[in-house]
Order: sequence, then structure tokens, then C-alpha cells
Amino acid sequence: MTAARAMVGSAASEDAPLVGDRELVERVKNGDAAAYDVLVRRHLARATMVARRLLGNAEDAEDLVQEAFIRALDRISTFDSNRAFAPWFFRLLINTGINARKARALRAAEPERGDFPSGGANPLEMAEREEFRERFLAALESLPPRQRLVVSMFEVDGLSTAEIADALGISSETVRWHHHQARQALRQSLAVFR
Repeated sequence: MTAARAMVGSAASEDAPLVGDRELVERVKNGDAAAYDVLVRRHLARATMVARRLLGNAEDAEDLVQEAFIRALDRISTFDSNRAFAPWFFRLLINTGINARKARALRAAEPERGDFPSGGANPLEMAEREEFRERFLAALESLPPRQRLVVSMFEVDGLSTAEIADALGISSETVRWHHHQARQALRQSLAVFR
């Protein structure tokens, strides 16, 4: 994360509350590096919190935040300055994080050569567990990204509705709706295992 932290080091702190994100984005588009420093500083804490909730550990979260800020800087010329910066940036952060989780899950799911089940395990139970796991992952992947993220943050990370709402910048009611819709879809997809 040192590069992202280095990006925030030089901007004058008195500029941060006086200048809006839209003006800062325009300044960045015109080559003002200090303006990007202010944007990074302004959104770093929330970005780190969202990344930690999404990926589950501090090191991966720092890498994700750094990557997202770098991607945002690379794509800033395509950003519509009439729109708010934060939702655009956090969408980029979350999508990058979801892709990182997918890649990590795929690597973890690939058996290494020589991985064989222990002799004491029941082959039928193992096959059933593997089938359930594959169907669950497929059902999870079929959810819309926001629902997938809410389920993960609630069920895996153990966050409250209020914490998820704060991390994603949406209302608690919206979090509950996404969670309900996702659970309903997962239940439907996994009904055969009841």
C-alpha cells in the first residue's frame, strides 16, 4: 500500500474541505497531481474498510485499495465530471475486489497433484459435499454483484446490516432487500439438497 499512501502525502490538507470532488477531478484531468492526492486522502479510509470487508484480510485489502486508486487514476479521463466521484470509484473498487475474490477462489478450488482424500473419509459424503459446494458456488456466481457482495459481507464476514450499509454507501433497507433477494435465489438454486 506504500504507493497509495505516497500518493496522499503531498496535498495541502486545507484544500480538502474547500474543494468538491468534481472540481478535484477536473484538476486531475488537467494534470494536477495534488488534486488526486486530496481525492485519495478523502476516500482512503472508507475504501480500506470496504476492501477489508470484501477480501477479509488487511494485506489483500491494502493491495486492492492501491490497485483501485491506480485504476481510477488511469481511467479518470473517461470519468463524467457531472457525476459524483465516490459511487464511480467504489463501484470500481468493488468490481476489482469481486474479480480478485473469484481468482482467489478458483486458485483455492484447483486440486494440486497428489491431493487425495484420506482413507477414513466416506467417498459418498465427500462426493455429496463437493456437489453441494459446486452448486453453491455456481448459485453465488449467478447472483448480481451487489447481492453477492451483501451475502458475503453478511454471511461470511459477519457484518451487521448497518456496517454493510455504511461500507457500501447505501441504506440499511437496501442492504436488507439485497440480502433477502440473494438468500431467496440461493434457496431456490439449492432446493434439491433439502
